[in-house]
Amino acid sequence: MRHPLYFCVPVLILSGWLLMGCSTAARLGIGAKKPQSASAKVKEAAQSAKLEADLEGRVQAYAHYAAGLSYDLNEKPDLALEELWQSALADPAYEPVVIEVARRLIRAKKADRAVEILAKATALPNASGSLFAWLALAYGQAGRSEPAIVANRTAIKKMPQSLSAYQNLAQIYLQNHQTNEALQVLDEAGNQPSADAGFLADLAELYTRYGRAQTLKKEIVSERSKQALDRAVKLKPTHPITLQKLADSYLSLGELTKAEEIYVQLLDKYPELPVIRGKLTEVYLREGKKEKALELLQAIAKEDPTNPRTHSFLGTLAVEANKLTEAAQYFERALLLNPELEPVYYDLAGVKLNLKKPEEALALLEKTRTKFKLGFVMEFYTAIAQVMLKNFPQALKHFTSAEVLAKASEPARLTHIFYYQLGSAYERNGNNDEAERAFRKCLELSPNYAEAMNYLGYMWAELGIKLGEARVLIEKAVQLEPKNAAFLDSLGWVLFKLNQPKEALVYLLKAIENSEELDPPLFDHLGDIYSSLKEYEKARGAWRKALSVEPNEKIKEKIGAVPAAELSEP
Repeated sequence: MRHPLYFCVPVLILSGWLLMGCSTAARLGIGAKKPQSASAKVKEAAQSAKLEADLEGRVQAYAHYAAGLSYDLNEKPDLALEELWQSALADPAYEPVVIEVARRLIRAKKADRAVEILAKATALPNASGSLFAWLALAYGQAGRSEPAIVANRTAIKKMPQSLSAYQNLAQIYLQNHQTNEALQVLDEAGNQPSADAGFLADLAELYTRYGRAQTLKKEIVSERSKQALDRAVKLKPTHPITLQKLADSYLSLGELTKAEEIYVQLLDKYPELPVIRGKLTEVYLREGKKEKALELLQAIAKEDPTNPRTHSFLGTLAVEANKLTEAAQYFERALLLNPELEPVYYDLAGVKLNLKKPEEALALLEKTRTKFKLGFVMEFYTAIAQVMLKNFPQALKHFTSAEVLAKASEPARLTHIFYYQLGSAYERNGNNDEAERAFRKCLELSPNYAEAMNYLGYMWAELGIKLGEARVLIEKAVQLEPKNAAFLDSLGWVLFKLNQPKEALVYLLKAIENSEELDPPLFDHLGDIYSSLKEYEKARGAWRKALSVEPNEKIKEKIGAVPAAELSEP
């Protein structure tokens, strides 16, 4: 079956070529009546011969071009390129074919042949700036920097409004490690008095790209990019593509207020563009305007309810607002729409853990094991779930796996929080030496992490060891959080262990005062302190409060051990 596109092109190109010589008859004077001198006849004959030769060249060029298209249709690219090459040689004045041949040759890494044909074409009168730009590109690929620079300079002179010529020249300088020269070329582009908003938007994007790639100093190109963007905005562009480029560039530079202004303008004019809502949502999130971000995301979800990433974003916002049940619903919907979104599984598992649903979290994490490669987050969350289920040996197994994985590929994952959780699991499993090492690692990474200071100090107090160091750690934790009931309890307990019950009593009473609910361990400790002070009735009262919340045989034994004289009812 013939493809109509390929069969109409040769006709159009032939007409283009032949029209270039359509005035041949008129120039030859066909039908003219006026007598001519001998010199005029010679001149006219020479001109006629040239025109006929040009026409013959165009016919040959067309024939080669048609053959090249035929080879293309039959998927013979090498033969097609050879025919197109012959076509360009036959008529180097016909720029469309010359540029097409040059493009193919450059792509095929045959820069020398591209240079050959482009040199012929640019040697002709009235050669365009585009030809010189392609010649510069070919020279550059051939490793000939100096002629590439000259050709680029000519291209810039002929078409100063084309950013590609400036970009190509800057790239050559950068390849030669001439960063100052490269920056000067871009500045030259920016200093054009007649540059329009689209040109300046593209230039700003180019500055930013070079800064991101660290080929030019980020601070310098960021400032230049902002200048170009501000200048473009002053021109009051209205084209949506230009406006979006400006907003995107401002966003990438962290100029959130300016980006927001343009995105809002675009959204007002083109409310049907979901990409603008997405970009504006990102701006709001980075600005901390979560309510506005939520409003936009909900609008996007309403218009396109099958977009899983929208539901994922909504879930993240719900987590930040501590709306965990709502967050779980959003994450579940995202996974229903796209079961391949691996990070969302972990987001949902984290929510399940915070909702104190470790069994559901484990079931979800088991799904990830069958779908994805073993990773740190998968193992870490599994360990946390096992801790919540009091399966401490299993928890330690997964903590160890998570640590090994992180050390191999993601060492930044091994934060103070990780080692705090690891230390807690070791302590609860009875591995006190390993727990101490984990807590010390935690404090090495975060010296002011009060939770670790308190946990390690309390562990030592319970074991009756290192009481002096335990007191120092817990006192520091209390200094950091003076109304933390758990920390106050720990300080009272270590003082009790140091045989200072009066001092301990002060902190236990403060702990109870700052506790939001009746905490059995606090009243158990309070009873022990009163008992050591021989205030047995108060001790019994404290223990009974502890028993009112949950049964405890050891506390019952303590009540039974109170001296008989003190057991009589008042």
